[in-house]
Amino acid sequence: MNPLRRGGAATRLYSQRGAASAPAPLDDAPGSAPGDYAEFLRVTLPRQAKNVASHRFGSERVWLKKAGPRHGKWGYRVMALAARLAGLDVIKPVPNPGGEAAIATEARRLKQLAAAGLRVPLVLAQQADGLLISDLGESGRATVVLQERIDQAAAAGPAALLAVWREGLAAIAAVHLCGQHLSQAFDRNLVQCPDGVIGYIDFEDDPSEVMTLAECQARDWLSYLHSTAMMLEAAAPQAAGQHWHAALSGVNEEVRERIANAARRMKWAQKLPASRRWGRDTQRVRAVARLLGQWYLASSSTQT
Repeated sequence: MNPLRRGGAATRLYSQRGAASAPAPLDDAPGSAPGDYAEFLRVTLPRQAKNVASHRFGSERVWLKKAGPRHGKWGYRVMALAARLAGLDVIKPVPNPGGEAAIATEARRLKQLAAAGLRVPLVLAQQADGLLISDLGESGRATVVLQERIDQAAAAGPAALLAVWREGLAAIAAVHLCGQHLSQAFDRNLVQCPDGVIGYIDFEDDPSEVMTLAECQARDWLSYLHSTAMMLEAAAPQAAGQHWHAALSGVNEEVRERIANAARRMKWAQKLPASRRWGRDTQRVRAVARLLGQWYLASSSTQT
């Protein structure tokens, strides 16, 4: 069995996402003129069954997101309590109310990030219950999700894996350099555009509604680590620790302190069992804790 291979429910979910992302078999909206995105959104929205689907509009591929049901708050309260008990504000849940509020949040965040010069889908048209955005690909050239690239690189060996992983680190650093933050900075939400630039997707919630900028940016780093640490732990833990240390060397001190606090609070998790029979969630937490601990020891020794 290949220890670098992702599996379980997560892999099935991502493969389902890949299939669902294929352009929906719908024609241009009747009566919509070329470039009339607002009319396309108005006509197509009630015909779309899924909350998110891609369509062909003339020669373009576009994405239509419709307001789904509003989300309950009970799960957020439980997660918030767990974060308080652990003393980790950066992992406290970010409310995503769903519905029209999520549509408004995503449109606002996409416009903010685009104005900062970052590669995100463009908002083509918006109404209360729906959003039409551009695809980050080009004619005949699709984007590639960074998660997929990491999986492929892992099969080629540790050096290839680390090279792709560092691209994600650099992409997050670029966002923070602009004074911005992401929403869920997992590898599945970072995409390589045809020109090689990393773009960003999925902004239905906004951490800044409940966190400071430093907390939001620390959350970005930890989210990326959470989605990739297992692969690194299996392939090249020492080298990954060195790259992680280098990536954080230029990070704002306030952000570094929050990540260091997470490393201290998660020290116990380094001793969790490594056996796969304890479940992938246990393995993932253990891998994050070990990588954070390695960085924390190195950074502490550098300061002393």
